[in-house]
Amino acid sequence: MKFKKTKIKDVYIIEPELKKDKRGYFFRAFCKKENKDAGIHFDVVQANRSFTRKRGTIRGLHYQTPPYQEDKIMYCLRGKIYVVVLDLRRNSSSFGKWLSFRIGEKNKNMILVPKGCCVGIQTLTDKCEILYYMSEYYTPEYYTGIRWDDPAFKIKWPIKKPFLSEKDKNWEYY
Repeated sequence: MKFKKTKIKDVYIIEPELKKDKRGYFFRAFCKKENKDAGIHFDVVQANRSFTRKRGTIRGLHYQTPPYQEDKIMYCLRGKIYVVVLDLRRNSSSFGKWLSFRIGEKNKNMILVPKGCCVGIQTLTDKCEILYYMSEYYTPEYYTGIRWDDPAFKIKWPIKKPFLSEKDKNWEYY
């Protein structure tokens, strides 16, 4: 795996190294040793999978608060998604800044989202499936979010009229 740093500290694009032959391909989706060698300490305690039917759907911006903050590694198994990572770490030089990535079944890249950052996705195709490796257990009373259209951050989503859950429509502005 190749770990590519981004402009936000501890946010990485993870590029898998595909082994291809006549049958198809194989790649390592997670390796604790390779993460450690790259300076990333990530213990998987939970894996979650989501399916989204409709193109243009936004899920997020979501995160967990202390003491249950979590690292996430996201991988799009089917379809294509637009991922937004927003830095909420007050002591970070990139506090309030965001990055976006397009990942999907064709490029097979993964995104590492560190503790203290929130993440949102918008589906760019119908029928998207995403796998999330989590470093912390889902703890509902510490799970929260920020509105996708919060004017403080001016996030640019590629599809202008998104489909949203009631929860995502009603998060507070930051």
